[in-house]
Amino acid sequence: MLFAVTPPRQSTAVDQLPEIARVTLDRLRHLELDGLVLYDIDDESDRNPNERPFPFSPTIDPAEYRTDFLQEWRAPVIVYRAVGKYRRDQLSTWISNQDPSQTLTVMVGAASSETVAPVSLVDAQAMRSALNPDLLLGGVAIPERHRRRENEHVRLIAKQDAGCRFFVTQVVYDLNAAKDLVSDYRYECEARGLDPVPIVFTFSVCGSMKTLEFLRWLGVDVPRWIENDLRHSATPLQDSLGQAATTAVELIDFCRRLGVPCGLNIESVSIRREEIEASVKLAAQLTAYVRSGASS
Repeated sequence: MLFAVTPPRQSTAVDQLPEIARVTLDRLRHLELDGLVLYDIDDESDRNPNERPFPFSPTIDPAEYRTDFLQEWRAPVIVYRAVGKYRRDQLSTWISNQDPSQTLTVMVGAASSETVAPVSLVDAQAMRSALNPDLLLGGVAIPERHRRRENEHVRLIAKQDAGCRFFVTQVVYDLNAAKDLVSDYRYECEARGLDPVPIVFTFSVCGSMKTLEFLRWLGVDVPRWIENDLRHSATPLQDSLGQAATTAVELIDFCRRLGVPCGLNIESVSIRREEIEASVKLAAQLTAYVRSGASS
């Protein structure tokens, strides 16, 4: 069970940062989380030329935010690295300095294949293997891409061959797309004599049509029936929470049946307090379900 946090914007006043971190940790303190995810936000306009529903604003480096303001957090942290943002010497220094007992990383490549970056994802994966092989490496899994191209399971195995030992999905709303990816990955691993590695499924709530629009801009497929339910609901945030919890439980049970190890990551894609608090509530509900299944 993980909870994902996006660091504050770079424009945030320095004297406000300790209070923002304190509020975040206070929200999460009562949850039985196994770890924290810190996102590394990049401008994805190369991937999606449409106008961004919420303007892009650079955020504090997640590694620096963790070191400077999240010292009280004792569980492991998965630090995302959008590798194309960094020079080779910056990335190699960070990789070398990480304590594998407290830090994991998910390396993300450029938003578009046409983007020319100082460091490619393949280069970054090789640097991790050479400089700090015990640093647990994760990769991104995108069920929607599997629905379109039907090869995401092969991409996961290629990342596994490059050193990835777990995967984290983008936000899941399309249950069938996620199930298709899990099933194809499971049987492709069997055909190749490989053990599946854990897939961590990300869930979030949606309390407004603006949030829904942003989810779609990010590449999340939201089925029309869910959009209709939310659009015509008097309590869209509560209904979204229930829908996310139901989807997560069904996906957990599906993975257990197929023998694919899985986890959950909860986030809020909105900065609205109501949606953040609903995401925390979702995390509490799903943590209780996961723990009950683990104990039985």
